[in-house]
Amino acid sequence: MNKKKLLIIISAAMTMGYVAAQTAASEECLRNISMFTESVKNKQFVDAVEPWEAAYAECPESHLAIYQQGVKIFEWKLSQTKDAKEIAQLRDRLMELYDNRIKYFGSNTKYPTSWILGEKAVDYIKYSPEDKLKENAYQWLETSIKDRKDKSSFAVLQNFVLLSMNIYKARPETAEKFISDYMMVSECLDNIAAQGGKLAPYVPASKDYVDHLFVSSGAADCATMDNIFRDKVAANQENITVLNQVCGFYEKMNCKESEVYFSASIAAHKISPSAKSAAGCAAMTFKNKDFEGAIKYFEEACALSDNDKDKANYEYMLAYIYYSEIKNYPVARSHARKSAEYDPTSGRASILVAHMYAASKPYDDAVLNKTVYWVAVDELRRAKQIDPTCEEEANKYISLYSRHFPTNEEIFFQPELGQGKSFTVGGWIGVSTTCR
Repeated sequence: MNKKKLLIIISAAMTMGYVAAQTAASEECLRNISMFTESVKNKQFVDAVEPWEAAYAECPESHLAIYQQGVKIFEWKLSQTKDAKEIAQLRDRLMELYDNRIKYFGSNTKYPTSWILGEKAVDYIKYSPEDKLKENAYQWLETSIKDRKDKSSFAVLQNFVLLSMNIYKARPETAEKFISDYMMVSECLDNIAAQGGKLAPYVPASKDYVDHLFVSSGAADCATMDNIFRDKVAANQENITVLNQVCGFYEKMNCKESEVYFSASIAAHKISPSAKSAAGCAAMTFKNKDFEGAIKYFEEACALSDNDKDKANYEYMLAYIYYSEIKNYPVARSHARKSAEYDPTSGRASILVAHMYAASKPYDDAVLNKTVYWVAVDELRRAKQIDPTCEEEANKYISLYSRHFPTNEEIFFQPELGQGKSFTVGGWIGVSTTCR
């Protein structure tokens, strides 16, 4: 090779990050790297093997290309055989390749040791079907994720939860660690989505996968979580990070009736009031039949929240408590209307208002009292019109309440209730309807 061509190779290799600046690579080594790099680029792996092996043996510290292209060469080799013994040998050499990359290039800014460990683990999992738990790969993935967090690849995050689940199934006493691992990965995925970059659209599929693993694991049991988190919550009454993590997890798993969740919510709310902590306190005070306390917390949750869907839920719960427990229908309706404003696509607030009307007796006259069913049915029809998901429930109550409409005989002596006339139902209701 002439000197001019050698200089071109050195320059290109350094530009591509293949040559360590402090290392003077031999001409033979540079010749080999040029050969196998070009061969891999053209997918001529047979031609790449010999020069790659030579470069790997002679100057492993000099060329990042040895490791970048070496992985591709091993992947090709592994794809060419089905012999278990040969696969194991090739895999072991691939693992060694990753170890040497850490040794010589682990301080690389873009692809540091933690990144390399993640890739190493993913390949070990792929090529080690005989290792059922793969606990070494689990450790590599954990180290990688703890360092890289939301910079971790989807493959690294998903495989970590998978291995953690397998270990939990083999050793149920690791349930708390499995839950912690799942929460860590969920937080990473949430952060990737929140960044809104090019990876954000792929987060839902990854979350569905890890959520499915968790739910199918059997660890998603409220009683099991109580056993795991009870002492942790008791010992961290002033640690807002731990408390918020626990609350978030209970909410994700829909275990909001747990006393442990209540304890964590109360403690978190004292330290740093938030909509979620207030809602957690509200749910438990309601369960304990402290309705005034529940009202206080739901009002606080609504004031602290900046999410309209959540606000709609909080207002609905206020409406429900005032209707079912306090029996203050005007206030209940006011909260139901606010719930509908925050979420105009939901019909459940209108159904609740319909029940309030049907439960009312604004008159001393028995026939006039039956007019409440007209406005109740009006609300039910409105509910299913704006929200098809509640059509079945609305139709059930329309059928029920329609049976209580004033009969023709009853309205004979009430001319203001004549068919087709407009009538305003009195009392707290004060709503106009059409007589029928």
